[in-house]
Amino acid sequence: MAEHKRKVSIASVSDTSDDHPQSPTRVNTHGSSVALVKRPKTAGGVDGSAIVQAGPKRSSGLQAPIMHLTGHSGEITTCRFSPDGLHIASGSADKQVFLWNVYGDCENYGVLQGHKGSVLELQWMPDSESIVTASADCSVSVWDATTGERLKRGRRHTAAVNSCCPLRFGAGDSDTFISGSDDGLLLFWDSRERQPVSTIDHGLPITSTAAAHSGAMVYAGSLDNCITGWDIRNMAEPAVVLRGHSDTVTGISLSPKTGNYLVSASLDNTVRLWDLRPFCRIPNRCERVFVGAPHSYEKNLIRPSIDRDETLVASGSADRTMTIWNLRSGEIKYKLPGHKGTVTQVDFHPSEPIVLSSSVDKSMFLGEL
Repeated sequence: MAEHKRKVSIASVSDTSDDHPQSPTRVNTHGSSVALVKRPKTAGGVDGSAIVQAGPKRSSGLQAPIMHLTGHSGEITTCRFSPDGLHIASGSADKQVFLWNVYGDCENYGVLQGHKGSVLELQWMPDSESIVTASADCSVSVWDATTGERLKRGRRHTAAVNSCCPLRFGAGDSDTFISGSDDGLLLFWDSRERQPVSTIDHGLPITSTAAAHSGAMVYAGSLDNCITGWDIRNMAEPAVVLRGHSDTVTGISLSPKTGNYLVSASLDNTVRLWDLRPFCRIPNRCERVFVGAPHSYEKNLIRPSIDRDETLVASGSADRTMTIWNLRSGEIKYKLPGHKGTVTQVDFHPSEPIVLSSSVDKSMFLGEL
């Protein structure tokens, strides 16, 4: 498959304003990739035709079944595929966001710079052209992923911002998003407005966020061991509280196809699947508990994921592996090694059987299932 590239490789530098775009500065990128398993070699036949060695049948357009991406100088805390499946963004404790191509040599084509603290989470917006990032510097930023320009910086949180999420992804809205922080606030943003357009005070540090595809419901994981959901039409009181975890919720994610399910990871060493449908027959809405992905004393914010067909659930763990379960049976389908430290996030490709993982070992693996 031909390599897909963006037009420029740039980085954005810090500014002092909240909303004014920055002027991008061209820099050398630092990332590199290695194909760990190469395509079968070919040799010419006696009649000049090519003879292809027998090998496992490939299931994706990756250059090799496994690609190892390196270049960050700090722990990688977050990684995501773009909605169009052509690019990857990774955020790190080195305060930078790296942009990568999925296909070809997985070139690191750009670096976004400007945060003054670790990038704790990032999300692509629906247009695949912009990215929102949450940082330990108490800010949330929106970036143009093509030019590297910082389009907006929101600095209304008073503590580290652990999470961010597009608000109306299903509607294709690339302007609205939410952010959750250690200050206990869930802020609603519109990139066209200077100030947050709405606020929910949860009262406890928020570690993770998610939003229904329509944007009608928002969810937050917290130190109270629960996932709390609010109807944005009436935010005075929570519309639902999902109880079952016995320790802090570190990450949550909605099912990408229907939005009927939410998966959560917790410091209690479990990953749970919750049924969000209105007429759920399960009293506490917890449909399944997945085990086999432990946490450790590091207490990293490990973030799980559900695949595009809603048949697989994946999570990183402190045992340096990526664990993938069958969503219906709860059985472990894959236990994928390779990392040398805690796996912090797992993400599924939006259209191909490809999975992405990031780790505190400062690297990512990109592989086909």
